[in-house]
This record gives sequence, structure tokens and C-alpha cells, in this order.
Amino acid sequence: MPNVYAPLLAEIKEIVQETPDTRTYRLEFSDEGIREKFTFEPGQFGEYSAYGEGESTFCIASSPTRKGFIECTFKEVGRVTGGLSRRNTGDPVGFRGPYGNHFPYEIMKGKNLHIIGGGIGIAPLRSLIWFVLDNRKDYGDVTILYGARSVGDLLYKREFDEWAKSGAKLILTVDPGGETPDWKGKVGFVPTVMEEVGLDPKDAFVVTCGPPIMIKFAFQSFSKMGFAPDKVITTLENRMKCGIGKCGRCNVGAKYVCLDGPVFNQAEIDELPPDF
Repeated sequence: MPNVYAPLLAEIKEIVQETPDTRTYRLEFSDEGIREKFTFEPGQFGEYSAYGEGESTFCIASSPTRKGFIECTFKEVGRVTGGLSRRNTGDPVGFRGPYGNHFPYEIMKGKNLHIIGGGIGIAPLRSLIWFVLDNRKDYGDVTILYGARSVGDLLYKREFDEWAKSGAKLILTVDPGGETPDWKGKVGFVPTVMEEVGLDPKDAFVVTCGPPIMIKFAFQSFSKMGFAPDKVITTLENRMKCGIGKCGRCNVGAKYVCLDGPVFNQAEIDELPPDF
């Protein structure tokens, strides 16, 4: 019987230093057969191993429409992410997954999409963004609203022009005080900017991810703008450890985030205990 905790061996093929403490790695599986057959869905996650340090849970930040590799984006905040950040191109890392459910892109077909990200919360949304843009004819209008503390904290800057050229309306914002003299985007917190630009709930879904405080106020804004709770989708990635429902760390109420999620709609979130 295969060991469910044994990671697949992968190699770092490309590193992008997004910010001073945040990196994106492109990984290729060392086994050619796995590399050719591996697939996943937008919104799923995995366990990434820094050998000798441990493993940590991140989303898969690339799209399944882009074959032969996976990408992850992580911020250096602890032992494992610190160990990963010291790796270089050509170094091995481990991967377990994919795990969890995914963004419900099937029921979103033909609908308008508002994709709202804050900080490193744009990482799981990036998988959906590229999936939708690579299948552009299947979806209605696409709006991407992304904000961070400062201009320097914005991730994936190299892709902004391509997102816009691929048919998405791109709105960028930074928190007050985070702008630079040449900043041409908006200045304001993400929920405030959402209400300022006005997101139309007609025939639309919202997909959002960001810091908990952003999500709290974003949910309030979505309600004010007329979005039904089952049309507001988010992904929860905190608390997960084993990824397969064994450790109990992500258990909340009757749910396991790693098994029942990480993707939930607002109606499901509203039913979770308030301490979560």
C-alpha cells in the first residue's frame, strides 16, 4: 500500500523573487511519467517539503491549462518556508497532492466573474485567473481587483499586462501610504475600492482570497452590493497541516478545511463557528 505521506520528488526549475520575502517556484516532477500525467484543478493545494526542515501547505498557484509543471508562491515566515527560500534552481523539493476541492468553474461558465485578491491571497486566485483566461470564450466579463499594502508588495507584476490583454478588466490598489510618486492605480483598502468601482451582481460570481480582516469586510461589501451568499466564493488555507484529514488541525465545527475545502461559499462560511 502506498505511503500517503511520501512526497513526489520535484526539481526547482525557475525562481521569481516577487518581493523581498516572497518567492514563486516553478517545479517539475523528476519522474517523467508523473510529469506527463499529473493534473489538478484550480484552487487545490499541496504539501511542499524542504528536505531536512519539514513540509508546509500552499496552494498550487499555476493553472492546469499550463502543462508539465506546477508553481507555488510562498512568503518566508517560519522554519519550513525559510528552508524553502534558501533553495536554488536545480535543488530538490517534495510535493504531496493535489488535495482538497476546487473553485467551481463549471457552474461559473457563461457568468461574469469578479476575482478579488488581497496580498498573498492572489496566489490561489492566479490559478483560476489563468484557467479562465485560457478558456476565455467560456466566461462572461472578467474583473480582477487586486490590492496589497504597498506597490512593492504586489505579486505577479510581470503578468498584469497579459491579464489585461487577455480580456480582463484589471484594477490595482494599494493601502493608504503604500503608493509611490509614479503609482497610477488606486489608493484604498480592497473592500472600499470594491464599493467605489461598483461590482455588478447580475449573472455574476465573486471569487476572493486575502487576509481574514479583508475577507470579513469584503463579505459585508458583497452583501451591500447585492451578491447572494452562494455566489461569493473564497478559499481558506490557514490551519491545514497534514492535508488528508488525519491530524485534525483544520477541523472547525463539522468541517475539515483540507477535505471539505479549502474552497467554500459565503453561505457555508456563515455556518462555521465564529471563532474561525
